[in-house]
Amino acid sequence: QVPLLESGGGSVQAGGSLRLSCAAAAYGYITYCTAWFRQVPGKAREGVATIDSAGTTRYADSVNARFTISKDYAKSTLYLQMNSLKPEDTATYYCAARVRSSCSGSLQTRDFDYWGQGTQVTVSS
Repeated sequence: QVPLLESGGGSVQAGGSLRLSCAAAAYGYITYCTAWFRQVPGKAREGVATIDSAGTTRYADSVNARFTISKDYAKSTLYLQMNSLKPEDTATYYCAARVRSSCSGSLQTRDFDYWGQGTQVTVSS
């Protein structure tokens, strides 16, 4: 059973918006520190945003003030609202969960235990 399943990716023009969703297979996953990462072919996976069980968020500088991470416990779903999209936001986006309630400010892939399979986002200029 896939612990996390992303959806909502697609193609959009620069300046547009998309909302990504990440459905957790079990309620427990959504109570952990959860995050969004992204990866472009040939480059390392990079952290985009995290949210912990207290609702504390952290964003990469490249997306701050444009992206918003949130989660709905009732739906066991993590979201990433992406506004003012730029061509450089083009990537495969992954959701992840860390088996602890606090994210401790980490945006490092090595600190996360469960991963989704990714959803593609393409932003054209």
